[in-house]
Amino acid sequence: MAGNRFRYGQWRGGPDPLAPPYDVRAAVDAVGAEVLAGGSLRESLRDLLRRGPQGRGGLDDLAARARRLRREALRRGDLDGAVTRARALLDQAIAAERDELRGRDGDDARFAEAVLDNLPGSTARAVAELEGYEWASAEARQTYQRILDGLRGEVLEQRFAGLRDAARAAADPAAQRQLAEMMRDLNDLLARHARSEDTTDAFAEFMRRHGEFFPERPRDVDELVDVLARRAAAGERLMRSLSDRQREELAGLMRQSLGDRLAGELSQLDEHLRSLRPDLNWRRGERVRGDQPLGYGEAAGALDEIAELDELLDSLDQDQAGATLDDVDVEAVARTLGREAADDVRRLRELERELRRQGWVTRDAEGLTLSPKALRRLAGTALRRVFADLTAGPRGQHDLRSAGAAGEVSGGSRPWEYGDEQPLDVVRTLTRAVRRSGTGVPVRLAVEDFEVMETERRASAAVVLCVDLSYSMISQGRWGPMKQTALALSHLMATRFPQDALQIVGFGREAMPLTQQELAAVEPDMQQGTNLQHALRLAGRHLRRHPGAEPVVLVVTDGEPTAHLDPEDGEAYFHWPPLPETITATIREVDKLTRYGVALNLFMLGDDPGLRRFVDAVARRSRGRMFTPDLDDLGEYVVSDYLRARHGRR
Repeated sequence: MAGNRFRYGQWRGGPDPLAPPYDVRAAVDAVGAEVLAGGSLRESLRDLLRRGPQGRGGLDDLAARARRLRREALRRGDLDGAVTRARALLDQAIAAERDELRGRDGDDARFAEAVLDNLPGSTARAVAELEGYEWASAEARQTYQRILDGLRGEVLEQRFAGLRDAARAAADPAAQRQLAEMMRDLNDLLARHARSEDTTDAFAEFMRRHGEFFPERPRDVDELVDVLARRAAAGERLMRSLSDRQREELAGLMRQSLGDRLAGELSQLDEHLRSLRPDLNWRRGERVRGDQPLGYGEAAGALDEIAELDELLDSLDQDQAGATLDDVDVEAVARTLGREAADDVRRLRELERELRRQGWVTRDAEGLTLSPKALRRLAGTALRRVFADLTAGPRGQHDLRSAGAAGEVSGGSRPWEYGDEQPLDVVRTLTRAVRRSGTGVPVRLAVEDFEVMETERRASAAVVLCVDLSYSMISQGRWGPMKQTALALSHLMATRFPQDALQIVGFGREAMPLTQQELAAVEPDMQQGTNLQHALRLAGRHLRRHPGAEPVVLVVTDGEPTAHLDPEDGEAYFHWPPLPETITATIREVDKLTRYGVALNLFMLGDDPGLRRFVDAVARRSRGRMFTPDLDDLGEYVVSDYLRARHGRR
């Protein structure tokens, strides 16, 4: 618009403004390829986010960087640096005092030397005993005071980031009174918050009086607690990371440096924070090692950084049930890993949101899963793979995207009417257009030129595909071809033969009916057992629900029956080698289907002699057929057999 002004500047990082948008369908196809190869559906979706689109910027890259930073933090230095520094200052003060006393005569000087000679070996206890000592050396007195003021300042600066000149403030009696007053008011506020009282006005008054101690500018008590609790937990972890002797030394020095009033208020504050944020890791110590001695604030900061990296790694892991990318704290990622890493997380979130917005994935209690829309695309891919291997012949057109209404072409045609779904008769349509407008190109079509092919209603079929879900299927590399075959058959029937009724039955130690979505997500049965009897029983139930349809039962298995349902309690019973009872129960279900008019076609995977004898006997008994396809040809065999069976060509 006229009058608008725009200001341009150098790009300073962040998401690439010229980067093309993600090809979401390509991401879905990548997941589908893993599923069709036998991979786990949920693992494939998780791997998409772990690797990142185009194999970069995924959660695994971010986690690797976080683990590297954690290792570096664990080598930051010596956590006992506060005590080490105090010991060095104490030795320096005592040495200066001895130099001064050696130049003096009299009993007072000798008595003072005796006091110094009999100081305990513990740094904390030595500092405590020297609290009332009359220093002869001004230098020694100042050095001793640096022990107390320095540690006090480090502790208070670590707890309250707004205390910038902590050492000076900690040494100023007026500043100490202000600190004690602030901590008293803070403890009162947190006590009221713990009792679930309304603290809105009290928090506003507290921030008005003491807001300079909190540059983070928390908006409410909860944010204030979050800020303070993390620092307090770091201090607690520091104490637990030290040895018993080191812990005792540091605790004694802190009591001495803070004084009774500040130490008491700080202890009460820690109790409030621990009760309000029990989820923080208060008790875990870390084995931080390094040559550089770390002061109290540096050591607590290193442990706070490690704790934040641990939390970040947990959220990046995404292994908990129901975990989402929204659980990843983008601000924490930016603080620890940098802005580019935070941009990667935002891109992954956008990818997940786009997958959900376009309807490719849904989220349930266990995490992401493919939507029916994505499963149709996956099944269509499986079917195209199968048809790519089929030779041209009487099976006709194999690209089913425009198969039209459910019916067989009769050879006749009629003018198109609104709502018709029959295939377009291209030759007759163009002929009518030429007759109407004359020869020449381009041929211009009008609505009245269109003709559609007349179709006849096809006879429906009731189809059951029984697929073996036993562990041997995945251990022998047969899981992927089995899934691809079942998905391809389901897509073929849904698009070209929608009047046919398909039931997929998976069987391991027990059998169960599976939807297309359940089939895509199903995992191998880790229990031993191949219960073909139960699968055939479920197949019979499906066929009886469609009495007028052509019955078709297809069985894909790689093992002879080793389990059956106990007739008394209905529980599955497994035994290897197969018991006569199992074989008898299975043959009983075969005979029931045979009497119903079903000819079982069995697709045998593997070359086990026992399986071959059983499958051959069942095929002859039911007047069906036995196939021994290669894994790459399984889909072609099953789909071709279904097409023959539904037209009565067995």
